[in-house]
Amino acid sequence: MNKNLYVVLMAGGVGVRFWPYSRNSRPKQFLDVLGTGKTLLQSTYERFLPICPAENIYVVTHEEHAALVKEQLPLLKEHQILAEPMRKNTTACIAYASYTIHEKNKEAIIVVSPSDHLILKENEFREIVKKAADQAKAQDKLITIGIKPTRPETGYGYIQYHTEKSFTKKVKTFTEKPELSLAKKFLESGDFVWNAGIFIWGAEAIIKAIQTYLPEMAESFEEIKSKLGTKEEKEAIRIVYPQCKNISIDYGVMEKATNVFVCLGDFSWSDLGSWASIHEISQKDENNNVIQANALTYETRNCIVKGSGDKLIVAQGLNGYLIGEFGNVFIVCEKDKEEQFRRFVNDVKSKQNANDFL
Repeated sequence: MNKNLYVVLMAGGVGVRFWPYSRNSRPKQFLDVLGTGKTLLQSTYERFLPICPAENIYVVTHEEHAALVKEQLPLLKEHQILAEPMRKNTTACIAYASYTIHEKNKEAIIVVSPSDHLILKENEFREIVKKAADQAKAQDKLITIGIKPTRPETGYGYIQYHTEKSFTKKVKTFTEKPELSLAKKFLESGDFVWNAGIFIWGAEAIIKAIQTYLPEMAESFEEIKSKLGTKEEKEAIRIVYPQCKNISIDYGVMEKATNVFVCLGDFSWSDLGSWASIHEISQKDENNNVIQANALTYETRNCIVKGSGDKLIVAQGLNGYLIGEFGNVFIVCEKDKEEQFRRFVNDVKSKQNANDFL
């Protein structure tokens, strides 16, 4: 096991596209979305244990969910839970973790992973991570994992790469969520992969990149780095975070850097980013329905029916819908229109007792 290998699990999202199942008090990563008996965070944590010392795994989350992380991952020490005072997208999250780890180990190689993705072929995934970590040892590459596309998906980002035969391939371009016609061209070309949002790099390499492309953010963390891992950390982070630009690592660093590489993976991956993706990977009945409820369905197909079990749900004549009972919210909507969920949440916020439903 590589003692210089560290893992950072990003667990700060609110899971708007899974409302009303995902709520502010318990977002998607803290739910047993797949019915396995483990939450997505727990499954992700366990995925890395065979290749990374448990003491080298860090979780970055919003401070309101720090106790929930500790509850679900009780073996984590307090210093392994990095609590953000506000959400500032993935660059601030990665900078916080990278400076923290770099203060402990200047030779650290860091794997950054979302905490809410599905990976079925875990052994294949770990082999790719180990190879990429070996490539990152020289502290001169920013590596991301690309997934061989199986369909012209418009909900994912795409990476175009140079087609050399090496394990890591130089990245040409990043494209975020293309139109269907463009996604079809990407699929046909053969030199585009889905962006899994999983990164492998040396701590020094990513810090140098942040210094180059987001110097103000780097300067803020440089000023407090000696306080990381001490009793002064919490207050220092409270001062730094409002100064951080709200920007993703893709836009902030990866699309600008010249030392970005991709390694190709084929390990049955899904970002579980929508109800449609849950439908795709879940067990279905003879009418292509995913039934996770006490339900009766008639002339209904391609639907998700989800409920607590103490209420009977009867659905008739529906095609491609989410029919769900989640506590104090009942929802019936087209499952494939994921953009609508942001609208639903925004409209709920205008209600007088909005917090009861969010």
